[in-house]
Amino acid sequence: MAAQSADALYADRANLASARRAAEIWAAALAADPRDFDAAWKLARADYWLGGHGPERERRTFLEQGIEAGRKAVAAQSNRPEGHFWIAANMGTLAESFGLRQGLKYRKPVKEELETVLRLDAAFMQGSADRALGRWYFKVPGLFGGSDKQAEAHLRASLKYNPNSTSSHFFLAEVLIDAGRKNDARAELQKVLDAPLDPNWTPEDREFKQKAERLLRGR
Repeated sequence: MAAQSADALYADRANLASARRAAEIWAAALAADPRDFDAAWKLARADYWLGGHGPERERRTFLEQGIEAGRKAVAAQSNRPEGHFWIAANMGTLAESFGLRQGLKYRKPVKEELETVLRLDAAFMQGSADRALGRWYFKVPGLFGGSDKQAEAHLRASLKYNPNSTSSHFFLAEVLIDAGRKNDARAELQKVLDAPLDPNWTPEDREFKQKAERLLRGR
């Protein structure tokens, strides 16, 4: 029953109190059984959301807890993609949000975890590994392996699994803007606005639609 209620609370994650409560339930389950795979990866996922939406002073702690929960998921079932992906997601946000040192610290492990997901299940969560690798290649400086060409290739690969992905279209638009391909970028941003809301990812879809609208207005 607790697992079901935690899932329902997470579904209401746009309400931060619900996301916190879901995380607390999964954290308690994981404390009771460190090999509880579902509690581990779901906690890592909830911590990722809280690390991007919680109060500024708490975000780093959530993300670090998310990495730890992801590692427990991998320890429980290393051949499943969930733990690897949410480790990478939490590390990636730390790398983007907390300065150069964090960026350098997590650059390589983020890529390794995402490549592991790609090997285990390229279709996992609508091509999430390709989507996140596209983001990695876009955000990392060329000196350290970044590449707009690789970013575009991975993002387009992710769209095979969900042609309406607001995140993939938005990230692709950013790559195209960086490459000076403004008309192509505008077309991608329009696809974000036109995409239907995914019942499982409605809060994220709404955020990407808002970002796309702001970018389109500014161009």
